[in-house]
Amino acid sequence: MRIAQSRRQFLTTLSWAVAARVVDVPAALAAEGPLETTTVRFAKIPGICNAPQYVAEELLLAEGFTEISYVGLVAAGAPAVDAVARGSADFTVTFAAPLVIGIDRGAPVTVVSGVHIGCFELFGNESVHSIADLKGKSVGVQGLGSSQHVFAAAMAAYVGLDPAKDIHWVINPSVKPTELYEKGQVDAFLGFPREPQDLRARQVGRVIVNSAADRPWSQYFCCMLAGNRDYVSKYPVATKRVLRAVLKADDLCASEPSRAARRMVDRGLTPRYDYALQALTEIPYPKWREYDAEDTLRFYALRLHEAGMIKSTPQKIIGDGTDWRFLEEVKRELKV
Repeated sequence: MRIAQSRRQFLTTLSWAVAARVVDVPAALAAEGPLETTTVRFAKIPGICNAPQYVAEELLLAEGFTEISYVGLVAAGAPAVDAVARGSADFTVTFAAPLVIGIDRGAPVTVVSGVHIGCFELFGNESVHSIADLKGKSVGVQGLGSSQHVFAAAMAAYVGLDPAKDIHWVINPSVKPTELYEKGQVDAFLGFPREPQDLRARQVGRVIVNSAADRPWSQYFCCMLAGNRDYVSKYPVATKRVLRAVLKADDLCASEPSRAARRMVDRGLTPRYDYALQALTEIPYPKWREYDAEDTLRFYALRLHEAGMIKSTPQKIIGDGTDWRFLEEVKRELKV
């Protein structure tokens, strides 16, 4: 999909650019040198919390990209990681724990930054009051290896449970985990936006852990920006500009959540504006300035190693699958 600007698109671009304060970047762009490519493709993921990669579209235009596309239609987590690893997409904003598993398995992806915290919530019935109470209980997930399964397994491992032995994972191809939970067919499930917003609106269920507020989960990124290893290696200027646009889009999601929510609905990425607005308001997007992306990967690598889901040490995960140079440069520019 080639982005061709109409007058309306130009005004939208300018509006977003002014809001993100990128109209004064020509000097920075000149210092970086020319883009090695003006094309960038993101894995298209339906959902709400990865809004920054969609809000970043106009900012990417301001950064000099002319062909910006959102390709495929994949679930967040392992499918998005696989799309980037295959080269079907150049970048994705997706969950940290599945990225760790992908890197452990040799996926050629490079994590360049954290994006935000706080998008998942653990719901339980009256028999579940803490993560430890999941022992012997049933937990609904989309599938083994899904984002729900990986995050819930990491949480279980953190409190000393063996996710493979202590939890009964319930998979029903025809019924979503949230529906199984509502019907009382599972004791717990892990929800991502818009599921928590919908359940709370209808006063259904109990929140056991909110990753935006409850430690230690609130101290680490849930979603990160990762690129195809070849793209990051061959196109360092383009990679830095992609990162800068996504992080500025983070700030826009916080400062103008109503516009970001409308963008997600208009693109068909989520059906309800009210739930999108609520989620974007609740997720603390500006926290990217305060948190350490490397600590996030170390934390989840430890948890997944404890759960027996990866073999690599945290040091190997970080060594094989990250490049923080771009983040350090952008932080210096933005005086973070």
